[in-house]
Amino acid sequence: MKPDLLLLEPMMPQIETALDNAYTVHRFTDMAALLPVAASIRGIATGGGTGVPPDIMAALPELGIIAINGIGTDAVDLDAARRRNIRVTTTPGVLTADVADMAMGLLLMACRGLGTGDRFVRAGLWGKAPIALGHTATGLRLGILGLGQVGRAIAARARAFDMPIAYHDIREFPDTGYRFYADLTELARDNDVLVVAASGGPQSRNIVNAQVLQALGPDGILINVARGSVVDEDALVAALQAGTLGGAGLDVFQHEPSVPDALKTMDNVVLQPHRASATVETRLAMGDLVVRNLAAWFAGESLLTPVV
Repeated sequence: MKPDLLLLEPMMPQIETALDNAYTVHRFTDMAALLPVAASIRGIATGGGTGVPPDIMAALPELGIIAINGIGTDAVDLDAARRRNIRVTTTPGVLTADVADMAMGLLLMACRGLGTGDRFVRAGLWGKAPIALGHTATGLRLGILGLGQVGRAIAARARAFDMPIAYHDIREFPDTGYRFYADLTELARDNDVLVVAASGGPQSRNIVNAQVLQALGPDGILINVARGSVVDEDALVAALQAGTLGGAGLDVFQHEPSVPDALKTMDNVVLQPHRASATVETRLAMGDLVVRNLAAWFAGESLLTPVV
């Protein structure tokens, strides 16, 4: 008999087929449907944004592994997992390049007004109305919040645009050669662009606050490819409306999929639906790592990419 697995977030068809072949997969709809099978569920496959809601984790007495299709763990109660000896895995590394590419794409769109230009042409305004000039991206001073794998990949790409690179993190990484700032506000003040690549969770909630945005300034640009929780969204909207921040490129939001209506009306803001890792190649690689982590746990073998 195949082990019972709870699938909380859809995955690529090939990945779901692999899960169906190895497990009796219960696709979550609501708690009422889950409760009759809850006692048999031993594993969960989920996404970083969805995580595992506390009521679901509490309802599964035999849960032994949570395999996250992503690198974010802020939507999973890791302390509860440790207390219950529930293993947690993520999919690091395989999505780094795509997320870094998205950060640079948002930066270029925000600087050059590519979204505005696209809408301008589609509306038939070319040759009939003026369009604002963009701003040069090459040579901009780039500040990175969080110099992990994604932050370093962003820095590597930025170097091709001759961007001086600085960063803020919980500690300094002298081996990188990039300038370290112990204070986030000072990093924002001294740079033209602030890219958020930090992990979500209580330790980073709203650390990009009104003070940081004010320091970034009326010509500054904020890029967020990490977690919406890292940025004070109300302060961000206020800064953009007041003109104290120049622009933003956002792939993530505080209350996804809800996006503040004010952001949707601003030409100096580029919006994406949390899809930095959303390429066929990366989603297949991420899903494959989920499948292999689950297989290792059920076989009693060492996990490939454990967090807990």
